Amino acid sequence: MLELPVAGLMSDADGYIVAKQYAQMDAWAKHLGSQLLAPFMTLSFMALLVIPDLKLSDRGLFSGKDFQFVSLWIK
Repeated sequence: MLELPVAGLMSDADGYIVAKQYAQMDAWAKHLGSQLLAPFMTLSFMALLVIPDLKLSDRGLFSGKDFQFVSLWIK
């Protein structure tokens, strides 16, 4: 388990400990069947709203290209 106590994004632990925990999580994800080279980094960037184009957030669809939320309905 890798705890991220600083805003849920960063750890205040020693970098070597964080690297070891991350490597263990990465190995476990691959053991469970993930075929991604870096499963957790992939998930992190998929949720980053500013990477184009459409991203799903807790507030809805967001267009990184237009930098605004997108309606789900056609007008």
